[in-house]
Amino acid sequence: MLAFSVFLVTLIFIIWQPKGLQIGTTAVIGAIIALALGVVSFNDVVIVTKIVWDATLAFIGIIILSMVLDEIGFFEWSAIKMAKLSGGSGNKMFIYILLLGAFVSALFANDGAALILTPILLAKMKYLKMKPLPIFAFLMAGGFIGDSASNPLVISNLTNIVTADYFHIGFFEYAKQMFLPNLLSIVASIIVLWIYFRKDIPLKVDVKLLPEARTVIKNQTLFKLSWAFLLLMMIGYFIGDIYHLPISLFALGGALVFLAIATKYKAVKPFQTIKSAPWQVVWFSIGLYIVVYGLKNVGFTDEVASWIKYFSQYGEKTTIVATGFLSAIISAVMNNMPTIMIMDLAIDKIGYVGHETLAYANILGANLGPKMTPIGSLATLLWLHVLEKKGVKIGWVEYMKVGLVITSPVLIVALMGV
Repeated sequence: MLAFSVFLVTLIFIIWQPKGLQIGTTAVIGAIIALALGVVSFNDVVIVTKIVWDATLAFIGIIILSMVLDEIGFFEWSAIKMAKLSGGSGNKMFIYILLLGAFVSALFANDGAALILTPILLAKMKYLKMKPLPIFAFLMAGGFIGDSASNPLVISNLTNIVTADYFHIGFFEYAKQMFLPNLLSIVASIIVLWIYFRKDIPLKVDVKLLPEARTVIKNQTLFKLSWAFLLLMMIGYFIGDIYHLPISLFALGGALVFLAIATKYKAVKPFQTIKSAPWQVVWFSIGLYIVVYGLKNVGFTDEVASWIKYFSQYGEKTTIVATGFLSAIISAVMNNMPTIMIMDLAIDKIGYVGHETLAYANILGANLGPKMTPIGSLATLLWLHVLEKKGVKIGWVEYMKVGLVITSPVLIVALMGV
């Protein structure tokens, strides 16, 4: 009860954020309390730090790179291009924006999509003089695709990096295994979202109101260079896979190199960019995982492992679907960051070798399941925070009306590809 109480209070304060108390600070306080009460030991702290350091630093690198690209107009250019590609068709624009969200989420993580693409899309929709219902449809769909399409690469989600590091899954191996599930997730997401919001999507949109895409680029040389740089980084990830190098070496290292190049062209203010990076996520990851490790110490992960074992008697596909939905439900209730570790530890308990598909089912569940509730993922919390700062407040009931309906069918389809 003590371990669960520490976890529950920590999670409540992370979601509530009273008087602006930041998520990382809360998680660290929770970890210190867990340590003081004997729920975890110093050795547990060392183990958790070894598990999450690479994932957390890689995530910081991805966000820094996203911020630099945002400064030069990369994402705004992309949003305008996709909107104009629709030729004024509201339905085509809806689909193209979702494809853009999937692309951004794949390369810059779901949190990058929430932090950077969301305000751009909101600004452009207001520029197009859309009414509240279409704006809500586009925003909700964009928020959903950010998580549902964050499966294809190790770098696409913090949960992916944590699991890949924990089970030593290589970059290429992960991409190969997740290609079909992610493709199915994107297709299913677009179909389900379109069916749900079809009455709110305008038939025609006056795209002539948008500025020319080239006018939003702040530095043409850097913009052209960014495409080549992204390709080089992707090659770097595969090279790192061959030599078993930490993914943060390329994600954070590459981001700092590109930041230095952008600084030379006077496109960014480097210290301000580094300062603005979400460093609280570092403390959030380490602190919350230490608290979660306390649940492992009192046998919660053993209990979860027994549930997975129970489903295994009904065949591999049933176990995959059950594991995915178990991860999804726990994520929706208690956030996907602690869930991914609980489930990884449980899968490790029953034996990863011979059950490799369960790790991917866990990732799909932890990435899609959170969309059922506003507290399910860090990306959703960031997304809601960004929108609220822009004057758009989405209530819990309003959110869950959509999330509960559209998440399950998409998850089922994605799990069929594992």
